[in-house]
Amino acid sequence: MLQRSLLPDTLPAMPGMEAAAYYHTASPDRLGGDFYDVFPVDGARFAFFLGDVCGKGPQAAAVTSLTRHTLRAAALHDPDPVSALTILNRVLHARYSASGDPRYCTAVFGWFQPDPATGEVTVHLASGGHPPVLVLRADGTAEFLPTPGGLLVGILPSAPFVTATTVLAPGDTMLLYTDGLTEARTGTDRTTLFGDEALLAFAAGQADTSPRAVVEAVTALLESFGDGLDDDTAVVALSPAPRTRHPR
Repeated sequence: MLQRSLLPDTLPAMPGMEAAAYYHTASPDRLGGDFYDVFPVDGARFAFFLGDVCGKGPQAAAVTSLTRHTLRAAALHDPDPVSALTILNRVLHARYSASGDPRYCTAVFGWFQPDPATGEVTVHLASGGHPPVLVLRADGTAEFLPTPGGLLVGILPSAPFVTATTVLAPGDTMLLYTDGLTEARTGTDRTTLFGDEALLAFAAGQADTSPRAVVEAVTALLESFGDGLDDDTAVVALSPAPRTRHPR
């Protein structure tokens, strides 16, 4: 019940957009620290974020709650991605740096704006130490948005954050995920990490499908890892609303 309270009940209806999300809980007895949200910031734009708080249990849940509320408030004040992550960094560092139990997170934050005339969606985002966002193109390719580096959020009084911009055309899907996905252990001996390259190849096979289909495919992938998946994993997929989409 507490874990569900840290996540949105549903994703909002968004003109010109489709969205889907999934949260895998590694242990029913242990609160996780992954989080996500999608919400309107003005009449034309929507904000999104996804991230992973260090640690597990009630302490991590407290940081998750603080992080979600801070990012929502920051976005309503100024939806600029770097500004939102900078505010979160200050809040986490001020709250926990002197506690003897420092807390921090990885996070990607951004906003998108659909263009009703073209059906395209412009996306601006920033990353703080988070795995790169994936874009699945309608032509059957997939690519990581270039957000190398970027410091963990909350670990220092000030931190640089890496930005990226892209345009989603009809048939494209943007996939955000936490590192439970890429750090799942595979192979008969469960010693090989799934990794970025395997995820990229998997994502290319899901191109030109709906966000729901992409999330269902990722959900099946997570289940296939069995006991090699021992961390919580959050995934969110966002796409322009379809005009014509290939059947799957």
